[in-house]
Amino acid sequence: MKPIPMTLRGAERLREELDYLKSVRRPKIIADIATAREHGDLKENAEYHAAREQQGFCEGRIQEIEAKLSNAQVIDIMKMPVSGRVIFGATVTIMNLDTDEQQTYRIVGDDEADFKQNLISVNSPIARGLIGKEPDDVVVIKTPGGDVECEVLKVEYI
Repeated sequence: MKPIPMTLRGAERLREELDYLKSVRRPKIIADIATAREHGDLKENAEYHAAREQQGFCEGRIQEIEAKLSNAQVIDIMKMPVSGRVIFGATVTIMNLDTDEQQTYRIVGDDEADFKQNLISVNSPIARGLIGKEPDDVVVIKTPGGDVECEVLKVEYI
């Protein structure tokens, strides 16, 4: 499996979720299964089947997070040399040259991406178009809605 890039913040969030799943969620599901077993016949016991299904989801997510963390390539943007170029973890302000609309994005790993919070995946078309660029560069970003011409206004390593 190839390394999975993620920011320091993203790795911390995954570790927190893993800790929650192992220390809170898993024990609660185990208790729910035990309680449901006490109700008798397991074939027609909806509580038991629901708890077992939740257990499957929980264990699957634990395995998924553990795999991601074991293959994580954690990148701390604060320890990167300041080159002025757009790199993984950087916060970039761009302006759409057609609409003069400004937008700020932070380039993060796939698991951290949340477009509503302006966190875009390093594998997204926008991020791929911006990587390696620096302020005043004009870039054409290929989007599902067509090509968009943007100017890089600012690159921050925060």
